[in-house]
This record gives sequence, C-alpha cells and structure tokens, in this order.
Amino acid sequence: MMGKTFKFCPLCGDSLVEKDIEHKMRLACRSCEFVHYQNPVPAAGVIVVEDGRVLLVKRKFEPRAGMWTLPAGFVEADENAGACAVREAKEETNLDVKIVRLFNIYSAFDDPRTAVVLILYLCRRIGGELECGDDASDAGFFDLDDLPEAIAFRAHQSALADIKKQFSVGLL
Repeated sequence: MMGKTFKFCPLCGDSLVEKDIEHKMRLACRSCEFVHYQNPVPAAGVIVVEDGRVLLVKRKFEPRAGMWTLPAGFVEADENAGACAVREAKEETNLDVKIVRLFNIYSAFDDPRTAVVLILYLCRRIGGELECGDDASDAGFFDLDDLPEAIAFRAHQSALADIKKQFSVGLL
C-alpha cells in the first residue's frame, strides 16, 4: 500500500485489518463499516510559455530538493484546482497568471508522499516580476529544446514532452 499506513479506525478506534473489498486489499475496521480508501491527492499547476521558453521552478524542499518542476502544488480543501494553480504560480514565482485553458491531467505515482492527480493549466503572465518564492530555490524560463535534465517527477516529464510537441505544431 502506498502512503501512510494507519493502524486504528478514525471512527471507533478499533484495529484496522486488510480485507478484500471491491477486488482490492484495503484497510478496514474490524468493528464498524469504515474502509480506508487510499485515493490520490489533487495537485494543480501552471504551464507558462513565453517565446518558446517554459517556466520552471527548482524545488527547495524534499522530496527531490534541487530538481526542477512546473510550478504546482497540492489543492487546499477550500479551493478549486484553478485557484490552486494561480496561487502556486504566485507563491513559487511571484508571477500573476491568468488561466487560458486546461492543458492536461496526469496520474503520478512516483511522489513518495502520496499518489497524485496533477491538473495542469495553460496560463499567460499578466503581471509580476519573476523571482523564486516560498518553496522554490530558483525559477526561470527554459528553452523547450534545452530543458534541465533533473526534472523531479514523471508527470512533469510527461507534461514537458507534451508541451514541446504542442509547441512544435503551433498549438501553444
């Protein structure tokens, strides 16, 4: 099982045991009806391309500190994915962005914290001066033909390949 392993039911406090539920082994309470479904966590981010160069940030913290990603982060419980993407862009790069359209959605299983559903939006800059923010040690625009080798997560690697393809045929 990926992520945290819980031992006790959050509803009644009894022990959780592995049970075959819906053809998958899941943690379930021995006493009540609680089942611990390990669902992916939503994250959202931005794709900003200017003059054939894509915006990336270098991670300041683990996991994968020192590696590059698209500006992105986990969706808070009280926000929608689009608002999260815009917030993360501002926090990590100091840029104000406007969503143009949904770019794509990626499943990610290589983040050691949890499984992730990454929602990426194509955005354009509407203000702000580029500078790295709260959890970024660097930020910059990179030529699509000369990206850093150290891209932190496979979903971001896939997204960058998709960006390059779409840019090469004039879709971005």
